[in-house]
Amino acid sequence: MKILTNYIMEYIEYCEYRKRLDCKTLKAYRIDLRQYEEYCDNTNEYLCKNTVDSFITNLHRQYKPKTVKRKIASLKAFFNYLVYKELLERNPFEKLDIRFREAKLLPKTIPFHSIQKFISTLYTQKEKAKSEYQRRCCIRDIAVIELLFATGMRISELCSLKPSDIDLNSCNVLIYGKGAKERVVQLGNQDVISALTIYQEIFKKDIEICGFYFVNRVQRKLSSQSVRYMINRYVGLADINQHITPHMFRHSFATLLLEQDVDIRYIQKILGHSSVSTTEIYTHVSNTKQKDILVHKHPRNLIIINKG
Repeated sequence: MKILTNYIMEYIEYCEYRKRLDCKTLKAYRIDLRQYEEYCDNTNEYLCKNTVDSFITNLHRQYKPKTVKRKIASLKAFFNYLVYKELLERNPFEKLDIRFREAKLLPKTIPFHSIQKFISTLYTQKEKAKSEYQRRCCIRDIAVIELLFATGMRISELCSLKPSDIDLNSCNVLIYGKGAKERVVQLGNQDVISALTIYQEIFKKDIEICGFYFVNRVQRKLSSQSVRYMINRYVGLADINQHITPHMFRHSFATLLLEQDVDIRYIQKILGHSSVSTTEIYTHVSNTKQKDILVHKHPRNLIIINKG
């Protein structure tokens, strides 16, 4: 078992320093591989097909398909590494059937009128601010939401932005996505650019001290949890009867672009998806919206014919 522990430690180091994977991916790998290590506690056959097969069966008993899929992917990547390093002759996944049916969960989106109401509330709160501190917080919150909705970036990507990643002269945002992949997204709306310009002017010193683009009240990196708390606060102030998460702005961004007939491959590139099949889930949401429009708002519904 000590050998397996050493292999796992070496692999995590490889992922961190060679592959430059983000901290969330590394955390998931540690959890998943530690679970496999614990499962193999009473056997020395931890590199064989039968052990991996029984472990996967055990996962299906405990977790939902999405979680099982992630844990299998972690383990498969680990064994690929062992083969690559010639520590293992054959990958136990080679003749292992790991396919299973996974229900497609449609991404939750925010209705456009709710987004409009939410953003309007942000600006209203800025005008109603009773102190300079409240006004500063509103300026930062506006910049956060405007950028989140303007680019469709993940909340982890937004919180990790550095000052050099945003160029307001060329209106470009450099985003570091999953798997250390980079993408550049253009800012095309003047209100968004203006919100970021004002934020940079007001928070210039805080940003320099912090080293990250978005800062909290103690001049440290703004956390994703703080953004969630902030969104919940404005949802209440806007009297929106829906639980809204940061990721829902990403889903809404993609779905609304599809409804505007934007090519799905452009949306794929903007979102940073490595495969267009990942982006295609938004077409299901778009089709659902289309059906709702044609059923309830088609002008044919207004034509009444006397058939008697």
